Amino acid sequence: MESRLLDPSKLHEVPGVPTNGPRLRVLVVAEAANPQGTSVSLIGWQFAKALSEVADVRLVTEKRNIGAIKAVPVQGLAVTDINNRFGQGLAYWVTRLLNGNKSLGWTTYTALYALTYPLFERKVWGMFKDEIRRGQFDVVHRITPNSPVTTSFLAGRCREAGVPFIMGPINGGVPWPKEYPHLAKAERDWLAPLRKLARLNPGYWSTRRAASAILLGSRYAAQDLPACFHEKGMILSENAVDADAFTPEKRQEAKLPLRAVFVGRLVPLKGLDILIEAAAPLIEQGNLQLQIIGAGPEKERLVKLASTLSVHVDFPGWVSQADLPAYLAKAHLFSFPSLREFGGGVVLEAMASGAVPIVVNYGGPPELVPLGGGIVIPMGPKKVVVSGMRNAIEQLCSSLPTLQAMSRVARQHVVANYTWKAKALQAVQLYNRVGCGAAARSASGAKQKEQGVEEPALEGCM
Repeated sequence: MESRLLDPSKLHEVPGVPTNGPRLRVLVVAEAANPQGTSVSLIGWQFAKALSEVADVRLVTEKRNIGAIKAVPVQGLAVTDINNRFGQGLAYWVTRLLNGNKSLGWTTYTALYALTYPLFERKVWGMFKDEIRRGQFDVVHRITPNSPVTTSFLAGRCREAGVPFIMGPINGGVPWPKEYPHLAKAERDWLAPLRKLARLNPGYWSTRRAASAILLGSRYAAQDLPACFHEKGMILSENAVDADAFTPEKRQEAKLPLRAVFVGRLVPLKGLDILIEAAAPLIEQGNLQLQIIGAGPEKERLVKLASTLSVHVDFPGWVSQADLPAYLAKAHLFSFPSLREFGGGVVLEAMASGAVPIVVNYGGPPELVPLGGGIVIPMGPKKVVVSGMRNAIEQLCSSLPTLQAMSRVARQHVVANYTWKAKALQAVQLYNRVGCGAAARSASGAKQKEQGVEEPALEGCM
């Protein structure tokens, strides 16, 4: 059978058919979906919201999100909340306990939550099984959780009901960089070496067998998908951006000193000591101003580092998602030295704002930066990354026309490929491709029954 897994180099090419015809009825399952959240929960909300503009969507999410969702009602988006606080809370507090109540090791939390999450989908099935069986939904799409290790109770039930089940974009599992062995320990990520054991879980395989399509959020996620499921794999970035909120319209003409900004958690894996050391000579020369936005346990150490180097670095603290566009609109550079990043949605927000990204060539961020729209520096030991970051900043400080040209390319790239509307339309194309719609499913099922066609076996799968 010919593989349908898209070439990972063609990240934005999810093939499909035109979206003409009646709006599809989509049951969106997003346990994490919160307009006031960040990372996964914000992705869940924004994706569901965008889908509601091109399809009839019923969002099912966890009860903890409902207050924030009611504060920003979206016309045409129906929402159902399900209480799964016991499962989610149990995973959270056990992870905190294992980590000495100091930080939330993401891999540890994900592994524990994967054990309790099926309770949520069982409740979803209990509430919507009649509608699914009657064909009142054309497709069921689980957006979050986005971890590859989280199994699905719904996938098999939807398959039995003849309703396509889509999962993803899934992402994660990027290995800790070998040049920085201390990072996993600093993040208390002691389960990372055991991640592959997830494949011993029969649910890992049954979920993928039952799914009609598997959306993959990055090159690494594509490489990590077992070959026997490649015909179900479609690459679609997990990240997108509101290009109307993040805009360079109020940006002033670039002149020295340039303004470089970082946004994210202040934790070791973000490489902020690298950024400060790289930027220090340019700050001292008066060619650069550096602002580090975010909160976390590293702040005190980073403030001391800046003081030791005798340079001023602005630490405004945590900034809300609503206020972030104003900060990014003032930035010329988005300096992002993160050493292990799955997605990097904030890179897209910066690019949409006209800030030129400088990222490390590891994980998700380099996949987002177009040729001529930013600088990707080599991964390597600390000395290599510091040198690469400093050289990139110096290059842009010394050539403002190059900076302005890159700014335009970055913005155009995001608007063309990474808006939530574009992502929603790509999803609808995928829904049509897998045969959504009662008429399509009925015709396909009748034809297969008439011809005696059975589902092809997936060689090499458990």
